[in-house]
Amino acid sequence: MSNLYKEITINGLWKQNTGVVQLLGLCPTLAVTTSAVNGLSLGFATALVMAAANGSVSPVRRFVPNEIRVPVFILVIAALVTVIDLSINGFAHSLHKVLGIFIPLIVVNCIVLARVESFAAKNSPVPSMLDGFMMGLGLTLVLGLLGAMREFVGKGTVLSGLDLVFSSMPKQLYTIPDYHGFLLAVLPPGAFLGLGTLIALRNWIEIRKAAKTSTPTPNLKPALSH
Repeated sequence: MSNLYKEITINGLWKQNTGVVQLLGLCPTLAVTTSAVNGLSLGFATALVMAAANGSVSPVRRFVPNEIRVPVFILVIAALVTVIDLSINGFAHSLHKVLGIFIPLIVVNCIVLARVESFAAKNSPVPSMLDGFMMGLGLTLVLGLLGAMREFVGKGTVLSGLDLVFSSMPKQLYTIPDYHGFLLAVLPPGAFLGLGTLIALRNWIEIRKAAKTSTPTPNLKPALSH
């Protein structure tokens, strides 16, 4: 059982990372990552929804007819997203205004439904919850790292917007003195360039690892998202 949990963790964080391998959920990945705080916040909300959705679907999977399983799964996901949306609005209203429509859009994020359909509908609750959370955590790391890159290059700040999550925190941890910014980084083209850099970095690490172990180079072609 421990090997199963280890495999689920590695798959979610690295081998099947939804952000840089499967390339799912590109809309929030490219739109929200203007700062690290925004990316981490939406990623963590998605991870919570994925863990809860997998944990909710797994126990009832045998009682849902195949003909209506997708509508039922979406209904469960929508209910959980509503809870997360209202919670963020209640406890971090300023952050809620920044993330805007992308919190409700978690309902139609193909990442969530894909894991419910491919894993939770076939496995027991505990591994399903772990799978959902780790897949979401892998996405969170990508969103946070991409947001940090774009924020630092584009605005010269580190973790700007911390006060949106924790009111007692400063607006940013660090600001480069006399930095006038690089507008391209915070615009949509900067998101594509940053994500491409992260994908290339992961592929380079995999190639180096394969070369050291004298094994064939793994298939690095990302799965197409729909």
